[in-house]
Amino acid sequence: MLLDQYNIIKLRTAADEDCKTSILVIYTGGTIGMDYDEKGSLVPFDFEILLEKVPELTRFKFQLTMLVPFEPIDSSNMGTEHWLSMSWLIEELYDQFDGFVILHGTDTMAYSASAMSFLLQNLAKPVILTGAQIPISAHRTDARENLIGALEIASMQESKQQIMVTEDGNELVKEQKVALVPEVCVYFDNLLLRGNRSKKVQSLNFTAFESQNYPHLAEAGIFINYAKSYILPVPETKLNFKSAMDDNVILWKIHPSMNPKYYLPMLENDNLKGVVLESFGSGNIPTEKWIIDILEKIINRGVVVVNVSQCAGGYVLQGHYETSHALTQIGVISGNDLTSEAALTKLMYLLGNYDNKTEKEKIIELLQTPLCGEMTLF
Repeated sequence: MLLDQYNIIKLRTAADEDCKTSILVIYTGGTIGMDYDEKGSLVPFDFEILLEKVPELTRFKFQLTMLVPFEPIDSSNMGTEHWLSMSWLIEELYDQFDGFVILHGTDTMAYSASAMSFLLQNLAKPVILTGAQIPISAHRTDARENLIGALEIASMQESKQQIMVTEDGNELVKEQKVALVPEVCVYFDNLLLRGNRSKKVQSLNFTAFESQNYPHLAEAGIFINYAKSYILPVPETKLNFKSAMDDNVILWKIHPSMNPKYYLPMLENDNLKGVVLESFGSGNIPTEKWIIDILEKIINRGVVVVNVSQCAGGYVLQGHYETSHALTQIGVISGNDLTSEAALTKLMYLLGNYDNKTEKEKIIELLQTPLCGEMTLF
């Protein structure tokens, strides 16, 4: 059994023996799982005593299991291998649990949430990433509220009627339970955000994440109010796990007075397959000839270049100003309202599953197609 390979902790909750709802918590590292040692330094937290820190967990009426898939790390060290590992684990345990909560460091949480949304296609169950700005062991911490809220959302289901036709032609109405939030999300400071629309915007406040280009999926107050019209529907097809990503991709942030001698070696690297061009405003770049020349050169070589805005909100309107008109002419793809995190991980996902030499047109088509709610078409 797959679970036997890992350190598993089953927490005592208020669930009775007949309870069929089960949530898996995956701990990867980050501030939420830290505690203070005798010297006052932060060290990884022992989750065996989690109930002592968060006694509210004992009141949940669902089964709660915790798992550590790899040595806990700072989220700054997260990469494609970790995204693939977490996604593969969810795919393998998909039928055993009704929802998944991932405890994750905040610095790259938006990248991980975006990546996993592409790797877990046709997701019909919640995958909620959460973390904290202050360790769970501190007296004043956001960790407990974030964890409790994420668990409650991950366990939420609603009844859905399914009309079936019997052999004699009669209609039979069947009730089935489905997830209320069947997608990868970030839950932080009482807000539920679509994972591939989220961005970390604060390092010192509890309001660490925002989703400028898409409404919140839920907000927790006295009750958790869900914006159901903005939540992805439960898919009719089975989960489709994509098991590859290609990290031969760079994020190139445009800035004033760029010196080509620093950028040309990076862009002329033969291994480069994709570039996320982080431009000014609605997609603008300096009109210096060397920039257009090098972009045209690498695009003709097969490199895929997608243009996103440096702004936290808004979208790319490529060609609206003269400073972005040339980008359209040479084949730069408009990223519309993709976040940088979503654009980078989507490009890694597409290049990992399609060949940029023989299937470049397919990659370009999918870059401009919403796959899991990551972008809006204008």
